[in-house]
Amino acid sequence: QVQLVESGGGSLQAGGSLRLSCAASRRTFSSCAMGWFRQTPGKEREFVAGISWSGMSSYYADSVKGRFTISRDNNKNTGALQMNSLKPEDTAVYYCAAQMTFPSETVTAAPDEYTYWGQGTQVTVSS
Repeated sequence: QVQLVESGGGSLQAGGSLRLSCAASRRTFSSCAMGWFRQTPGKEREFVAGISWSGMSSYYADSVKGRFTISRDNNKNTGALQMNSLKPEDTAVYYCAAQMTFPSETVTAAPDEYTYWGQGTQVTVSS
């Protein structure tokens, strides 16, 4: 069992930056692919970015490519999502998720494939 805790959300104006963090409770996290998802009321959870267990492979939704950067530090059992040039449409609850994948470099965008989830952190971007 891996517990995930997100932090770093908040409210800001368009064009600003935020850095979300994801802290994992167990070393097992280093064997997991990690994903960031977001969700707004009435909509399905949306893939934002994902990174392989090794950190060597990363993927982004088209809507955030070039603005967001996903990273991880397996020595500290943490992950992060750096969000720049934020837009009002980025407003959502952001979730960190993990899926055991070692030794595969696979990263999936399907939320159903992820086993472990954090509680979410709210990001609100105003125009």
